[in-house]
Amino acid sequence: MQIIDGKVTAAEIKAEIAAEVQNIVAQGRKRPHLVAILVGHDGGSETYVRNKVQACEQCGFLSTLIRYEADVTEAELLRCIEKLNHDVTVDGFIVQLPLPPHIDEQKIIMAIDYRKDVDGFHPINVGRMAIGLPCFVSATPLGIMTLLRRYQIKTSGKKCVVLGRSNIVGKPMAQLMAQKAYGDATVTICHSHTQDIAAECRQADVIIAAIGQPGFVTGDMVKEGAVVIDVGTTRVADATRKSGFRLSGDVCFDAVAPKCSYITPVPGGVGPMTICSLMKNTLAASKNEYYK
Repeated sequence: MQIIDGKVTAAEIKAEIAAEVQNIVAQGRKRPHLVAILVGHDGGSETYVRNKVQACEQCGFLSTLIRYEADVTEAELLRCIEKLNHDVTVDGFIVQLPLPPHIDEQKIIMAIDYRKDVDGFHPINVGRMAIGLPCFVSATPLGIMTLLRRYQIKTSGKKCVVLGRSNIVGKPMAQLMAQKAYGDATVTICHSHTQDIAAECRQADVIIAAIGQPGFVTGDMVKEGAVVIDVGTTRVADATRKSGFRLSGDVCFDAVAPKCSYITPVPGGVGPMTICSLMKNTLAASKNEYYK
């Protein structure tokens, strides 16, 4: 069993990005600029955005954080997005999700210029990804694909089970794993209405768990030699921790790991690669790599 170390891989990639940015600036070209919009004070979002700002510094990017209180109106948020869409100094920007219930998340995503949508959530990017055209790929699925490639894990012709069908992880992950240029695998998507999920998982060479239920994947659901990618990051109360909580993945690590050929830990697996992928998308945006 080998641990897939997202922290180490992300650090390597950020160093590669930083070297490229240094070269870009040395040529007299503009330093990449990422903007994050944060609404409210959700603990997970605060941590995630803070890590994004830190990653920008490590990559040599300019970064800007725009904060709004939770009672910001949808109209005001849309005005901010429109301004960023037309700001030539901004290469890419993200609106941190989730948003307060009075704001229509899909309307916000649709308002972002797809050429600056480095989260890869806009329908144009989602559609281009689905048919294999160059685009900004959603950061978590892109990070997972990068890990599989960096660890030289063979997926072509393998059976892959994706647990979860969210627009952010499950659906795009399944699309990428099925595409010849990426996973080239035979893919099954399991969700809350799937009959006998355990039986589906036991047939899988690769399991990608993004269902949001701590410890959902147990040892009896995994066959010997399987590759298990745990996307889950649920905060679970833990009085022994200073923070009062711990991060729990969707996989029961202690029971599953001994049966695996490769497995990602939580934390330190997929999480760092999500932020790293956002940096890769921002660099691509600054170079007009996908949309001339």
